[in-house]
Amino acid sequence: MAVGAFVLWGVMPLYWHLLKMVPSLQIVLHRIVWSAVLVAAWLFWKQGGGWLRAVLAQPRLAGMLAASGVLIAFNWGLYIWAVNAGHVIETSLGYFINPLLNVVIGVVFLRERLNSVQWVSVAIAAAGVAWLTFNYGSFPWIALTLASSFALYGVIRKFAAIDAVAGLGVESAYLFLPALAALAWFEFQGTGGFIGGWGAGVDLLLVLGGALTALPLVGFAYAVRRVPLSMVGVLQYIAPTLQFLIGLLVFQEHFDRDRAIGFALIWAALAVFMIDGIRRARRSARA
Repeated sequence: MAVGAFVLWGVMPLYWHLLKMVPSLQIVLHRIVWSAVLVAAWLFWKQGGGWLRAVLAQPRLAGMLAASGVLIAFNWGLYIWAVNAGHVIETSLGYFINPLLNVVIGVVFLRERLNSVQWVSVAIAAAGVAWLTFNYGSFPWIALTLASSFALYGVIRKFAAIDAVAGLGVESAYLFLPALAALAWFEFQGTGGFIGGWGAGVDLLLVLGGALTALPLVGFAYAVRRVPLSMVGVLQYIAPTLQFLIGLLVFQEHFDRDRAIGFALIWAALAVFMIDGIRRARRSARA
């Protein structure tokens, strides 16, 4: 289940590329609407309406999920725009950086402590970002914005005491009406094409995009309770690796020596971080 979730996330650029004729904002709005419908239907079937009432009865939790919903919608929007604008390799960089950024956020906001090996890993990754900025000639803002928004999303969800699927359902519920209203406005203005404009095939892909939003998260939520977190930490690199290969081999994106050096530094940082995590997990298990 874990591998399936990460593989789905990894090959998603191919799916969004099929929708390149649809404006990125409208893809995100459809993704919100249809994932909300599908997740809500699943939750009502399994739990009735209690999951929503339980959250709304807790104002702090409801507010946290409203904030996380906005963050994940922004992350989706930037990701889809970047894929269809020819920046798949840079989106993969964002998800390679994300685990290390989680560590930095833990230190800054949660007062967590790093060991010397973890500090070395963060320093190597920072050197890779600096190299990309000054030698490749452009600041990797797409990668860093994707990583930052998803990392902040993860921090909020870490402290939101709610099941992953129910949390997605509440986030989607907050975004559903604004997204639906925006889609209706686009259709009314003649700039939308869902009703007879883009064709039945594209309409079906937009609806299925909602399912592809929900299914990996459901699979991840199922697996993370049954697989050691150290193993999940290793498996999570399946997704950005597949995204990188798709950008390089399928979409033929530019990847020269300077960019390769920057990526190699970040991959080295991840290797140091991952090996240290596996060793500490094994020592903890033996203890």
